[in-house]
Amino acid sequence: MYFFPVMITSDALQGIPTYLPKYQPALAVFTCQTHKSSCYRLSKRFIPGSTSTEQWRHYIAMALNMNTMRNSNSKMMRSSRTCVVVRSVAAVERGTVNVQRNENFAKLRAGYLFPEIARRRRAHQDANPDAKVISLGIGDTTEPLPQYIADAMAKAAAGMANREGYSGYGAEQGQGSLREALANTFYPNLRVPDEIFVSDGSKCDIARIQMMFGAKATVAVQDPSYPVYVDTSVMMGMTGEYNNAGFDNIVYMECKPENNFFPDLSKMPRTDIIFFCSPNNPTGAAATRAQLTELVNFAKKNGSILVFDAAYALYITNPDCPRSIFEIPGAEEVAIETCSFSKYAGFTGVRLGWTVVPKALKYADGTPVWNDWNRMMTTCFNGASNIVQAGGLACLQPEGYKEMISLIEFYKENATILLAAFKEMGFKVYGGNDAPYVWVGFPGKASWDVFAEILQKCDIVTTPGSGFGPAGEGFVRASAFGSRENILEAVRRFKVAFGK
Repeated sequence: MYFFPVMITSDALQGIPTYLPKYQPALAVFTCQTHKSSCYRLSKRFIPGSTSTEQWRHYIAMALNMNTMRNSNSKMMRSSRTCVVVRSVAAVERGTVNVQRNENFAKLRAGYLFPEIARRRRAHQDANPDAKVISLGIGDTTEPLPQYIADAMAKAAAGMANREGYSGYGAEQGQGSLREALANTFYPNLRVPDEIFVSDGSKCDIARIQMMFGAKATVAVQDPSYPVYVDTSVMMGMTGEYNNAGFDNIVYMECKPENNFFPDLSKMPRTDIIFFCSPNNPTGAAATRAQLTELVNFAKKNGSILVFDAAYALYITNPDCPRSIFEIPGAEEVAIETCSFSKYAGFTGVRLGWTVVPKALKYADGTPVWNDWNRMMTTCFNGASNIVQAGGLACLQPEGYKEMISLIEFYKENATILLAAFKEMGFKVYGGNDAPYVWVGFPGKASWDVFAEILQKCDIVTTPGSGFGPAGEGFVRASAFGSRENILEAVRRFKVAFGK
């Protein structure tokens, strides 16, 4: 890390110091100034290792020219000698190879949301070693695997040690018995097993979906929403730069209490891809049948593909809120659905999910999207673990399904406890009825400031709403994934710190 100031006057552009190009910053700030004040500032992101003397001269001249235009009516500016001060910000060490970094990764914010939360938690714990920190932050399950499901995986693992039970590579699309069970359990009379692709989880499938559509695809996301939709769009080169509110070239579909957490589609431009999660992470809002019908019709009208994230569908209790987008007539022509066992059966560390790609969904040239998704999975994936798939199949047997639903009910009870507590304290709070998250408003406060305040006062980790998108500012998300003891203790601490 280094910092350097270099001053260059407007009448000496040809005399840029020859040593300047040896500095290869990730970001440089050019400040135009007179003898009295700083007048204009230009920031430029560089690919370290590629900055030449001509590039330095170009951006310094640009800063001078823009400063002159901005102050063209000022006699003081016309008569004053203007200079440019160049400062390096976030400079990096020279590389060990002559390979340039993917410029799309340079656009990403400093850290993915949840690792950043973990970093701040560690810093708090280091400063307060005796504190018993409770995490209501990342939505990671906490309760043991249901016994019937764990036994099925143990049996499959033990079977790998003998010739009769051993199995090597399986079908990349997933075991036939599991695909059939998924179709019968979640999509009866809606989808067929051949359209269901078993994977190592929704998060991985979202990245593969982005790879399949490519950098030229345009994207819309709920705002706020799961950060992976945006970050994978950035990685793929679908976006422009970050503009202090969001990324250029992404359509943020604002979902706030004022619009019942459903976007005004009449104001939305067309995009190729629409990411939509119901129940929503982080707000906990589940879309109604009427709303999803409107969404499907919007996708049809615009010729868009709807990527529907149903990771929390089994938490829905409202009968007017569908658990699958394919409950909406015509969705098979415009929608892909992804789902996971992570929050159903405690598989966050086990890893098993699935994506449904109807054969009726076709590109503009008539090619079935199924063809490309099948190629994606057979090329980039070798299939989910045979042992884990045995656990997934057990989840869908009568005894395993009963255990899985019991686990979901436990987390839903946690959400009910949190929801009631925040309401009792007078907060505006949402979610918690059809999802394992509650969305708590702190009007007029920055989300990261609220996160820090709660951590400092209560030794509780939450998730700052701004990490899910611009519309999340002023909120924090509290997760219901935790032991009952921790949930009750968290409520007690909240009431001590924030109760009236």
